[in-house]
Amino acid sequence: MEAKLGEVLIQVQDDLRQLKCSLEKITINERGATLDVQALDNAIRKTESSIKKHAEDYQKTANKQLLVLPSIEDVQKKKVLIPKWKPALESIPDVRPQRQDLLAASPGEKHKSVTMRLLRNPTHPNNRAIMHEKFGISLPVVHKRSITAAKHPRKIAGPVVSLQAIEPKGRCGLAVPEEEMGTVPDKSLLQMSVQHKVACLHLREKIGQLRSKSRNQKQLKWETEPGSTCERTSRECSPCWTTIAPPPSATSKNMDDRSVVQSTNSLIPESPQSLPAPENISRYPFTVIKGWINPMATDFCHFKQSFILCWSSVTNALEALEKLLRDYAVPRAKVSGERLVEFGHVWNNGWKTAPPGIGLLSVLENWEEVLSLVLRPGQRYKGEGGINVAAICIQSCWRRYLARTAYLRHCRRKWAAGTIAISWLMHAQMRRVRRALQARRFRQLENYRSRAQHLAANWKHIQSSKRTIIHIPSLGYSQSQRLSLRGFDILQNTQISRLCDIRDDKVQVIYVCPRHLGEDILHYYTNLLKCDGPTDRADTGTTQASSCIRRFVIITPEAVDYFPIHNMCLSTLLKYSPRTLKRIRHLIQGKQAYIVGGVAHVDDLAVADELGVPILGPEPAVAQLYSTKSGGRRIFVAAEVDVSPGQGDIYSLNQESVLLRYLDEIPEWLTRYAQPAKPSCYPNWACFLKTFLRQGGVVEAYPPSDSVTCLTVDLLLEPGGEVTMLSCGDQLHGSCHLETVGSTVPQTSVNPETLRSICMRVGQACLQRLIVGYVSVDLATFVDHNTMEQRVWAIDLDLTYSDQLAMTQMLLMMTGGTLNWHAGCLEVPMPVREKCCEHQIAAKPPVVHRYAVLGSRLFHSNLSMLYHSVFLKMCKAHGIGFNMKRKQGTVFALYDSSERCSIGLIAVSEDLQGALVTFARNLSVIHQEISASKMQGETNFKELIKEVEEVLQMIAQNKFQALEERSA
Repeated sequence: MEAKLGEVLIQVQDDLRQLKCSLEKITINERGATLDVQALDNAIRKTESSIKKHAEDYQKTANKQLLVLPSIEDVQKKKVLIPKWKPALESIPDVRPQRQDLLAASPGEKHKSVTMRLLRNPTHPNNRAIMHEKFGISLPVVHKRSITAAKHPRKIAGPVVSLQAIEPKGRCGLAVPEEEMGTVPDKSLLQMSVQHKVACLHLREKIGQLRSKSRNQKQLKWETEPGSTCERTSRECSPCWTTIAPPPSATSKNMDDRSVVQSTNSLIPESPQSLPAPENISRYPFTVIKGWINPMATDFCHFKQSFILCWSSVTNALEALEKLLRDYAVPRAKVSGERLVEFGHVWNNGWKTAPPGIGLLSVLENWEEVLSLVLRPGQRYKGEGGINVAAICIQSCWRRYLARTAYLRHCRRKWAAGTIAISWLMHAQMRRVRRALQARRFRQLENYRSRAQHLAANWKHIQSSKRTIIHIPSLGYSQSQRLSLRGFDILQNTQISRLCDIRDDKVQVIYVCPRHLGEDILHYYTNLLKCDGPTDRADTGTTQASSCIRRFVIITPEAVDYFPIHNMCLSTLLKYSPRTLKRIRHLIQGKQAYIVGGVAHVDDLAVADELGVPILGPEPAVAQLYSTKSGGRRIFVAAEVDVSPGQGDIYSLNQESVLLRYLDEIPEWLTRYAQPAKPSCYPNWACFLKTFLRQGGVVEAYPPSDSVTCLTVDLLLEPGGEVTMLSCGDQLHGSCHLETVGSTVPQTSVNPETLRSICMRVGQACLQRLIVGYVSVDLATFVDHNTMEQRVWAIDLDLTYSDQLAMTQMLLMMTGGTLNWHAGCLEVPMPVREKCCEHQIAAKPPVVHRYAVLGSRLFHSNLSMLYHSVFLKMCKAHGIGFNMKRKQGTVFALYDSSERCSIGLIAVSEDLQGALVTFARNLSVIHQEISASKMQGETNFKELIKEVEEVLQMIAQNKFQALEERSA
């Protein structure tokens, strides 16, 4: 049985050695390829079955008793070491002989007891013979000096192992004679050797479990805990010489596996910081010179002889260390033999094919010096094969550079190709969208032209029948102009007086408002539109008032909330408001309707096409062409109307000869002293010149007189071809003499017939150029000092519905009067008294003349502090109001409910001087009531009052001159 056990153990050792060699070859040949572990499984299973079978037979013959082999140490200092994994002691039978059994033991049992005591005492001379006789294990001869030197061995804690795992003979199953061994190692070295052999053979029982773990993990992580590696190894790897007859339990196997992995992890540091500090004393040091070991050196021979039993585990680590030192041309390295042996054990037990470089340095005593040398840049190229390594590195870097360059070039080309493709797709998409928009706008233009022809053909019928007027006071300026204007939505709502078109009983008004109006403004205009003129009976007045309320609707597009800060024109907002368009279509369904816009815009055509109604106005392109200074000058020239000396259609400095000569003479004066009339639009001369050259303009002479009066005439160019004068008034200016903030109606500066003749000629010239709708003409009159005759120059043409016309509509509604252009006066019918006779009632009521001052753009920042209801009550307390019976007084136009800084004002009186005085007084009272001495606010009231005072002085002078002429 013992011979078979020895043969099995020898066969196991050979199988494992051959399997290890084959694994190394496979790993080296396939360079890290996937390893087939089928051969490993077959060998392990075969070995396990053989060992288990013979172990069970042997245990039965040994009376099923546990044999305890104590560690080699002093008996006096013997200590009981408990394994780290703490097995369940209840599962291990008590094999120690009891006292009562020894007293009545038989001679055979006494012999067994004596044998057990000898086995427990390794220092007994007969211990070696019994081990060889019973178990076939040949222990080396221990000399006295070795035992003396090993009184204080390093204690290495390790797992409990079975006796079958102890190799019965020398390396690879061969007994080593004492003559060849030389000096026998001490007990600590014997423990390390036996522990290494035991771990190698005991690992076969755990390989099945480790193999399943290795499949789930790609790599075993080696970690080093802080502290000394040698101390941990001595504490955890010391074997207990215990023979366990039964196979170990599952718990003991798992704990055994963890102990092996922990001991392996603790010896391989991950970084240089985790390398152990060198010991002060090493009993087996030897020196490596330039990566080579002298096999005849005394220190190396002593080390080799001391660890001859575990030399197989040291050889691989030693060769790897030599190669590492040669590769990095380390001149001298001092190796600690004990650490090298420990490292070799961990390497073999962990089935590692190649040790890490940093971990190898942990076996050196001068590891810090060697590590600094190894980490030195370029040191690898000084060692063995350094030229080849350098060549490989250079080639690798060059190839990497070429590959990287090619890759980056490919990425740039790919990005460029993608950019070009996306740009082309976007270009193609934009071209398709542009073509679709052009086709849609062309279709809208064709529809506009067809509807305009229908409107021209049926204009007289439409004017004499019930009709719906859709007022869209849109300011279709360019985007740059719209973005530069402050309060653009309020500017678009200054023509809210268009609601007064309902003074015609046949007109229904749909007013599209550019902002949401509060209940106060809606209530104000509702009450205002009830009072649309005198009535002879109360019931008739009530019916007419209710009819007026039903004949106007105020609508705000929902897109106002979507684009609050984009300063879009009202036509664009309405275009993107489908609900509002649907409501308007419902309101005009089955009725005669047309649109009255503001400044023409291309979106006017889109809105008209959506609603299916014509536009009373020119095409947007025509309007943009002739609404400029140069376009208006061309029309005036065609109408044979006097214009100021100058030149139009100037787009560069080379087109103006007078200015060039002027610039040659006084270039600095113009740059230094030329100031724009309105700094809010053009801060300086350079900004004005830049805009002038970009958009074009005219250069005109100012009238050669100190007293110049400008007036505005509003015309209606009917689609039928007739020209009608709707309003005329002398302009009132604020801080800028080129900006109109109000006017006096009717005008008193030009003879009515002369004015009518000029307007008719301008109107016909516009109709010849397909301009229809509302047109505003600006004129300037002065007295020529050379001829002492009055001259009239046409200076501007606006193809839009003006603010003056909107205020005139409110004036006519409040007074119930009409403008007599032949006489140049405002005729207002007086109300009929109740005591009048019936024949007087049937006759036409008497007519009186009235004069009015219109202020459409009055601004005061302090008005925002008062709500409209409070403001109206304050004005009423100061006697500012309108008398419906006398048809004179003051009427306000309210524009917004939130900011409340802009208002409109109409002052009506019996004569022009009285109207101007009333207008100036109202502005003065309002300014005093809403301003304090330290908070005057931003306003144009003061400049307008000053302008009115100058007009009053001029009127007084004219009256005085007229009296002198009459007296003369």
